[in-house]
Amino acid sequence: MIFMKEYKQEEYLMLSGIQHFAFCKRQWALIHIENLWQENYHTAIGNVFHEKVHDGAITEKRGNIITSRAMPVHSSALGISGECDVVEFHLDKSGVKIKGRQGRYTPYPVEYKKGVPKKTEVDTLQLAAQAMCLEEMLCCDVNSGYLFYGQTRHREKIEITHELKEKVTDIFQQMHMLFERGHTPRVKPSKSCNSCSLNDLCLPVLCKSKSAKGYIQKMLNEV
Repeated sequence: MIFMKEYKQEEYLMLSGIQHFAFCKRQWALIHIENLWQENYHTAIGNVFHEKVHDGAITEKRGNIITSRAMPVHSSALGISGECDVVEFHLDKSGVKIKGRQGRYTPYPVEYKKGVPKKTEVDTLQLAAQAMCLEEMLCCDVNSGYLFYGQTRHREKIEITHELKEKVTDIFQQMHMLFERGHTPRVKPSKSCNSCSLNDLCLPVLCKSKSAKGYIQKMLNEV
């Protein structure tokens, strides 16, 4: 991977934010720039699901696989930091050395999601970002990982392609530019707004052709 810039730690964005950004740029900005948050049924269930994933030993070994839970990761090239739900290190002669362990291992990030596979690639982008962090931290190639969905109880192998990594790089560059400007984008309302926990805070009606000033004045006149 070739990157044009290295970010300082104080410039790092949250890795998990790429999922918010890919779903809705405005949602991401409300959370990460304006520091707004509101729980709903979906976010509450997701929090409980991830708590169960992280419960238990931080690192364990079974056979030829070392499992690390809630593993902190970062990338100065992407300017992000975060946490992998699980990273599996598979014994592999072409892998990397792990301090305190014999042999070499290849890392595979595993991201857990509460529902079913999505039609969009928001989960895949988050997994790819984790893989890119591991590549930078461990000086190795991470070409695949896994998405596990709680509702289907199925683990899906995801190929982390060069094209996918380029897309992740481009998205984080956009996120950094918006964050530096402190800009919250206007987004055209869609059906997905109904499932967003920030719907009441976002007020997607303000993103229509009418100006926010006109909408607020209308509401005041009706009081």
